[in-house]
Amino acid sequence: MKDFLEVSPLKILEMSAYKELGKGNLGVLMARAGVGKTSCLIHIAFDRLFREEKLVHVSLKDVPEKVSSYYSVIFSDLVKALDIENEHEVRALLDKNRIILAYLRESFDLDRLRKNLSNLVKGVNFRPETLIVDGIDFAETGRDLFEGFRKIAEEFQAEVWFSALSHRHIAEVNERGIPFPCNKVDDLFSLIIQLYSTQSGVFLKLLKDHDTEGSPDVMLRLDPNNFLAIE
Repeated sequence: MKDFLEVSPLKILEMSAYKELGKGNLGVLMARAGVGKTSCLIHIAFDRLFREEKLVHVSLKDVPEKVSSYYSVIFSDLVKALDIENEHEVRALLDKNRIILAYLRESFDLDRLRKNLSNLVKGVNFRPETLIVDGIDFAETGRDLFEGFRKIAEEFQAEVWFSALSHRHIAEVNERGIPFPCNKVDDLFSLIIQLYSTQSGVFLKLLKDHDTEGSPDVMLRLDPNNFLAIE
């Protein structure tokens, strides 16, 4: 069996300053619609799960059953791509270390999330090391929410990954080279990674790397069929 960690999209962090996002920090994966943002975000989740870390997936747009089905479909693809023989054992281990929290119809707020996370820690001894947050509209969300998430990241000593939708018709870029919709909140994020597609393939690019300047050379090519890193 191929080791997932050898072909994980987060191999791009091997070329980064600190090799990781780090506990208490925020990271974001940004991409245009249809490029594969959700699939790549779930691959980031699998990277953490294959390290046997505890993970909470926070969805603001899908019910838990739909989120779970995303994981199942992508895991089935990984079984084929990595020739995983003990499929059921591995799936059981991954499911054991993942909890899905869904907040639909404007039911989300930070206090409720904090309470739910505290209940997981105190009630079932499930202390998340990573939060995956999907469904936040960066274009419509102010700084306060992300500042609140950073406090939660610090409080629970977890790293928090977001997805952000960029738009072809909005070309805003700030003085640090960060494009819309992260251009006005980039100081709150330790890592900003862009997923994009060209005629020559699908790539990840590291736009912000903690307190160092992003390098245009820090890129990783992905297989467009399964979003695994290509050597």
